[in-house]
Amino acid sequence: MTALSNEEVIYKDIPGAFYHLKYKIEGSEEYLDVATTRPETLFGDTAVAVNPNDERYKKYHGKNVILPIVNRIIPIVLDEHADMDKGTGCVKITPYHDPNDYEVGKRHNLDAIQCINLDGTMNKVAVGYEGLDRYIAREKLIGDLKEQGLLLKVEDITHNAPFSERSGVLIEPMISKQWFVKMRPLADQVLNNQKNKETKVNFVPKRFEKIMNHWMEITYDWCISRQLWWGHRIPAWYKNGEVYVGLEAPKEDGWVQDPDVLDTWFSSALWPFSTLGWPDNTEDLKTYYPNNLLVTGYDIIPFWVNRMTFQGLEFLGKRPFEYCLIHGLIRDKEGRKMSKSLGNGIDPIEMCEKYGADALRFYLTTAVSNGMDLKFDEENLKATWNFINKLWNASRFVLMNIEDVKEEELNLKQVDKWILTRYNETVKNVTKYMDKFELNNAGDEIYNFIYNDFCDNYIEFAKFSLDDNTTKLVLKQILRGILKMLHPFMPYVTDEIYSKIPNINENIMVSSYPVYNKKEIFKKEEQEVKDLIEFVRIYRKTYQENHLDKTVQVKFNNNSDYELIKKILKIQNIVNDSLDIMSYNVVYKEFDVTLYYEKEQTEEDKLQLQKEIETLKASINKRKGLLANQAFVSKAPSNLVESEKEKLAQEEEKLQKLMN
Repeated sequence: MTALSNEEVIYKDIPGAFYHLKYKIEGSEEYLDVATTRPETLFGDTAVAVNPNDERYKKYHGKNVILPIVNRIIPIVLDEHADMDKGTGCVKITPYHDPNDYEVGKRHNLDAIQCINLDGTMNKVAVGYEGLDRYIAREKLIGDLKEQGLLLKVEDITHNAPFSERSGVLIEPMISKQWFVKMRPLADQVLNNQKNKETKVNFVPKRFEKIMNHWMEITYDWCISRQLWWGHRIPAWYKNGEVYVGLEAPKEDGWVQDPDVLDTWFSSALWPFSTLGWPDNTEDLKTYYPNNLLVTGYDIIPFWVNRMTFQGLEFLGKRPFEYCLIHGLIRDKEGRKMSKSLGNGIDPIEMCEKYGADALRFYLTTAVSNGMDLKFDEENLKATWNFINKLWNASRFVLMNIEDVKEEELNLKQVDKWILTRYNETVKNVTKYMDKFELNNAGDEIYNFIYNDFCDNYIEFAKFSLDDNTTKLVLKQILRGILKMLHPFMPYVTDEIYSKIPNINENIMVSSYPVYNKKEIFKKEEQEVKDLIEFVRIYRKTYQENHLDKTVQVKFNNNSDYELIKKILKIQNIVNDSLDIMSYNVVYKEFDVTLYYEKEQTEEDKLQLQKEIETLKASINKRKGLLANQAFVSKAPSNLVESEKEKLAQEEEKLQKLMN
């Protein structure tokens, strides 16, 4: 029971029918075959149109037809709107209930007769059908037409019908008096502003600017009045045919205010400046307009973003915000839109109660890249919840061991230099991604650093030097930094943990964001520990795949530093000489050990060994082929070529040991 703007109407293909009706020529037994999808509107017909060039109907030019059921005489008009190649070429004209018919009616001075009420029921014009819902009236009318021999046939079709974007119900077009905004000057202002790099609204991702520009190019006058019970009331007053528009009612008696309200999107388009005190030139308006950033979904760019932009430019001469960050929609895990009919909706409150608000927040902000729809999967949310548990447990370990930490000069060990390097590289990357609004990449960086570098490695290293104050200081520094980086994504958990760090006299919300420190970059130690971690991984994999046990004896084949490795891998049975029993070599870069074990070699062991040999041979041949390719060697970065040569030498050395 309200007007809508065209942007709020969604067209869908739906099954329907062409009802072919017999419109008899006045004073003759001849008739026109008029097809319609909405026979119930015939009560409002004021003409039948044929194309002036249609040879089939030239003999009827200037004649009239008898309106079925109603028996009213209406003219045959000549109009290009009647398509000679569509249907029968005869079109019923109902100016009150069809926008195209309305234009035809204006061209031929036809009356506009309303036959459907605002609530979708037939009115008194539809004699014998008054009060019936339009669809019930349609069924009754078709039966009556058939009985009177006025229904020629019913043809099943699929047609494009208008639906309400908000309520999902079929729209009934009709004439009504409404308020409009003349859009062409406002739209051109937006299009011109978007050409200026200094003053434009910058979309992230950039591709969504095309949506703004497209709608501003094809725009039409915007219907802004609504017949709703809530909203900003139209500032218009009426008296004896006069209209007054203003902030306040006229002082004279007898003026009546328009009962309609403004379209919600008109009101919300005022938001960037009305919240800052506009139309007064307040300090807030001077300080915060234009805003820095708007975050919204791509589905409301035409409804909201465009309108905020042209109102901002019109009223203040400036864009409403510098950046517009566009996110996608949340769908179910099969990619379907969430709806009541499918029963696939997710209650966010339920998810918060089950996994915590932080888990949901981190998942929603980092799961997909900007502008992409998210297929909501509870298993992925559960994984985020597990990540928070990992952080919580790691933090508890750190807090338990830094209670007596002293603020003094650092005496950094190799692993301390490695974690500080990795931490600062993470800060640098996260800051870069945050500056570009790439929250998914920032989230990945933080996640990988916390999970892999801090929890799985540095904390394990730290367990062997908890009596060292430097270890405690580094643990404290890293924990403090990762909590700050995580805080925008996980405000509650990070605030809780941060408040427990000793000698921190500030709230995390007002603390400074981590800053990259190039003095804490130690490339040599970073590579050394990276190699150590990879060696440990290979060692454990070898141990597991060969079903080895604690009786394994280990020989270190060179003078590399194995002290930390011994502790991490809990190596106890160390031998200095080669043993004449089964063995397995574990080699990675400078690390080279032999595992001796007493065990009868099974067919499975032989197959496993052969499989590894074949894999190594294939990799070696591939690298040799690559290095023999002059195009690769001459064009690829020198560090990449050197890396390939280094890996080839390592693999050849490992293959030789396996073959022996």
